[in-house]
Amino acid sequence: MYVPPAFAVEDEAALTMVEGVAFGALVVAGADGLAATHLPFAMQREPLRLVGHVAKANPVWRSDAVQGLMIVQGQNAYISPGFYPSKIEHGRVVPTWNYEAVHLHGTLEWFDDRDRLLAVVDGLTRHFETGRDQPWSVADAPTDYVERLLAAIVGVELQVTRVEAAAKLSQNRNAADRAGVIAGLSASSQPGDQAVAKAMNP
Repeated sequence: MYVPPAFAVEDEAALTMVEGVAFGALVVAGADGLAATHLPFAMQREPLRLVGHVAKANPVWRSDAVQGLMIVQGQNAYISPGFYPSKIEHGRVVPTWNYEAVHLHGTLEWFDDRDRLLAVVDGLTRHFETGRDQPWSVADAPTDYVERLLAAIVGVELQVTRVEAAAKLSQNRNAADRAGVIAGLSASSQPGDQAVAKAMNP
């Protein structure tokens, strides 16, 4: 990923974002070319790895690829030149896009061990159910139903070897233009625009 110095993000901040999003596009390159699948995952540290699962019917796991790339996208929004006070001053402005993104490169491992799969499913469920008034648990489903579903999935672990991250949030604009972007996005009715404004002005 091309990351200009102004938009670079330190690994710890990048991993905090990855942990919060916990959903991405896993890209692998096999004999038949590139393949991608979108999936939720749990991030584990020391060693750093992402763990999830795909449907057994998904051909991505049959790839002979040993390396994978997980692309995790944070907030993003279109930036209109009309947000910039400098548009009135000199007019040398163009549209752009603000965004947050993390690329995690690593070694792939696919597995179908029943106990390991159950641990992955249970861990993902606990993560995403946290904070709900009545959190659902894998134990709430009939045992035979759970067993049938476990037989229909394949686990994946990406052992992360490299992290690349960018947060392009108008750092390359002057203070007035940056304030104009925050104001313009904050006034938008789109939740994504408002989220980018918040990311620019935490």
